[in-house]
Amino acid sequence: MRAIGTPLSASATKVMLLGSGELGKEVLIALQRLGVETIAVDRYANAPGQQVAHHARTITMSDPEQLKTLIMAEKPDFVVPEIEAIATSVLEELEATGQFCVIPTARAARLTMDREGIRRLAAETLGVPTSPYCFCDSLEELQSAIDNGIGYPCVVKPVMSSSGKGQSKIDGPQDLEQAWDYAMVGGRVSHGRVIVEGFIDFDYEITLLTVRAVGADGNVETHFCEPIGHAQVAGDYVESWQPHPMHPTALKKAQDVARVVTDDLGGQGVFGVELFVRGDEVWFSEVSPRPHDTGMVTMITQWQNEFELHARAILGLPVSTALKSPGASAVIYGGIDAEGVAFHGVDDALRVPQTEVRLFGKPESFKKRRMGVALAYDADVDVARERAKEAAQHVQPRQGT
Repeated sequence: MRAIGTPLSASATKVMLLGSGELGKEVLIALQRLGVETIAVDRYANAPGQQVAHHARTITMSDPEQLKTLIMAEKPDFVVPEIEAIATSVLEELEATGQFCVIPTARAARLTMDREGIRRLAAETLGVPTSPYCFCDSLEELQSAIDNGIGYPCVVKPVMSSSGKGQSKIDGPQDLEQAWDYAMVGGRVSHGRVIVEGFIDFDYEITLLTVRAVGADGNVETHFCEPIGHAQVAGDYVESWQPHPMHPTALKKAQDVARVVTDDLGGQGVFGVELFVRGDEVWFSEVSPRPHDTGMVTMITQWQNEFELHARAILGLPVSTALKSPGASAVIYGGIDAEGVAFHGVDDALRVPQTEVRLFGKPESFKKRRMGVALAYDADVDVARERAKEAAQHVQPRQGT
């Protein structure tokens, strides 16, 4: 690996994060602990990651001209996309010059920025099992796809969104128009295109954090964290736990699918691979070429959490996915629409045994915006889950002091 320089000097190793929310913030902290100079970029000022980085920049990252101008001016050693809404054509152009390293690769960023690219790659090129699906550009096309093979129940998602936004389960024709409208407003950018997926009657869904990192021989190796189980409401993660129990056969299949997909995407870093499991059967759902929101649980369960793993992999350093303790996470929601909220009950939350709290520092609260996360550890995952949820309930964002 290259040597790590001194921040704010001519020798600095510079990493630019494109997207500086709560996940990016933790990556930036991990990088700073390794002596890296960090540049946090987001679409709004005072984003969580911008509060801890050496440099904060605010631009529209989906604007090719703005993005290219910023990267060329800052000249980072590594460009790390942390959200989907990025002008990936610029990343591919700059990566091709050999002057910039995009994590994991510019191609991976492009393919995974919308559900169409990655689903077609997984199902049609790599041949991994997925649910039946169809892409639709109108309500009429959506109805036709359901009537001609997808059937009910099914799931409708915008081709580009995050954290479950715009996602609906449709149980019958009466839900169709509402699901389409929700997908249109829930997408990361105005796209007018959705994916409709046949519903798999799975036993559970997991996130398999998959790490591609340089080994002792200089070649990239694949490492797997213990599987993470999670619960969702309206497609949005509300709690997660690790490890999720799996039959060895199912776990091996999950790892095989994750390896095939991430090997094709290439590069180095953490991938959040989402999979459906029923018995010993495994279906690929989605992949993010970056730390995953459900993986916030690793801040209390692993010796190296997903953000530290990402930072180490980016820099070519050794990694370990060893579990420290079973544990769980629970989301702390804003509860109100307000700016500069104050958090009450943090003391009561931390009195719950074996818990921690992370408040993200988002400048504006919305009722269903993630403002923090409660973490708990215990030898019994069920105990950890109850404690994490209890701690989260104690934290109450309120307007004013």
